[in-house]
Formats: sequence, C-alpha cells, structure tokens
Amino acid sequence: MTTDTKQEILMLPQEGFLRLPDVLRFIPVGKSTFWAGIKTGRFPAAVKLGPRTTAWRVSDIRKYIDTFNAG
Repeated sequence: MTTDTKQEILMLPQEGFLRLPDVLRFIPVGKSTFWAGIKTGRFPAAVKLGPRTTAWRVSDIRKYIDTFNAG
C-alpha cells in the first residue's frame, strides 16, 4: 500500500457511505472481481440506498482493510 493510500484511509470519515469507484481505490481489484467477491463473502456487502443507488458502509470498508493488512 502506498503512502498516499494510507493517508486517504486516514482521511475516510468514521461513518457514511462510499460508492464503487471510491471503494475500488482502497480495494484494488476490477469491478467484476469485486462483485464476484461480494457473492462469495470475500468483500463487504453493498447497501441499497435507492432503486439505482448502491454504496458500502465506510465502517465495513475500514474493517476489511484492517483485516487485510493484519493478515
């Protein structure tokens, strides 16, 4: 993980939601890989905010990053 990415993680709010492009800045995989990982439970599940709006909880992304960095 680069220094810039570490600084971005520190700047994430404690609460809120991230859209897919923002999530993929912290979990560097392709969209298809990410969606497949959600189905298998590898990546955090999305939250539907509306009929055409999907996002991820910042807390879930932070937890995933912490788990990934620890192991």
